[in-house]
Amino acid sequence: MCTGVVRIPTTHVGSLPRPDALAALLFAKEHGEEYDRDALDRLTDEAVRDAVADQRAIGLDIVNDGEVGRTGYATYIQDRLSGFSGESPSLRFDDLGDFPDYRRQMGRAAGTRRLHRPRCTGPVALRDRAPLAREIERLTAALDEAGAAEGFMNAASPGVIAVFQANDFYPDMDTYLGALADAMRPEYEAIVEAGLILQIDCPDLAMGRHVIYSADDDAAFLRRAAIQVEVMNAALENVPAERSRLHICWGNYEGPHHRDIPLETIAETVLAARPQGLLFEAANPRHAHEWTVFRDRGGWNDKILIPGVVDSTTNYVEHPELVAERIGRFVDIAGRERVIAGTDCGFATFAGIGKVDPAIARLKLRALVEGAGIASRRLSS
Repeated sequence: MCTGVVRIPTTHVGSLPRPDALAALLFAKEHGEEYDRDALDRLTDEAVRDAVADQRAIGLDIVNDGEVGRTGYATYIQDRLSGFSGESPSLRFDDLGDFPDYRRQMGRAAGTRRLHRPRCTGPVALRDRAPLAREIERLTAALDEAGAAEGFMNAASPGVIAVFQANDFYPDMDTYLGALADAMRPEYEAIVEAGLILQIDCPDLAMGRHVIYSADDDAAFLRRAAIQVEVMNAALENVPAERSRLHICWGNYEGPHHRDIPLETIAETVLAARPQGLLFEAANPRHAHEWTVFRDRGGWNDKILIPGVVDSTTNYVEHPELVAERIGRFVDIAGRERVIAGTDCGFATFAGIGKVDPAIARLKLRALVEGAGIASRRLSS
């Protein structure tokens, strides 16, 4: 007998495909080329409104601006913080080192667009509050217009900023991280003060292992990750845990990922982070089995689990029944009140560079919502 449906809420990690014209302007701005400022503002306004309205039309519950006004989730800080110039060295993904032909193929697929990742060459400090204020204004207006009850905004963790922007100024990584945390603290607090949920993006706690710490052993990486969490927690001391969530991932790219550090190995470190919400990969072929980590260990009971139940690097559209099955596993572990259905990562981590076709990304999000509906009905019957 049905006693009423208690819905499993839905959300996603953050980035959504940008319109081509907007992506082109974002890249021109980032690389110091001439661009039409009025057109960039207008297209960003339109893209944020469209992104929020589309998420609500799909049926997502907790939505954002799609990060459409940013070129990248960790490089956008160059518009807001002082102390950066030049160019950082290329990132080397250790899992791709065994497959140079495939690495070159990935480079060709990315085309001519490359992120500008400046180096830290001077004291890091908050330089300009206006970009964040404009982002918040755009998103809150779009949420009101679409009738969305809950919105979130992404922000880079100190650790992931350090991964993408090399340090040439501070005497050591700890000092660099501390400066980044102090500079980012106002952003974290402003997002929550605006009534939004803060999402801290922390690929440094997983992807960092096979990118900049690939020469270390797991124990050394865990010591480094623990410091990154400690620094981040200090920056979040004025942010209520229940108004924040943390996203970890092993890199949002279609690679072998055979060198990814297991979730079980980093679980204790990740669970020490202050945010209550935890978004993590749980759908792709390398990490879909790791739901058992939550089944078999404790320490996560004060967290809201937000597993990825659709993959963000493949154009396969998950069947809603599979989505419901994945959601059900986590509900069995944590209870329906502590589970939100999400995605593995974003669908357009960097503007203009993405593996998933925009129309297919929309279908995958619809499968997420439909699967959550199936799971909800089953749990309420």
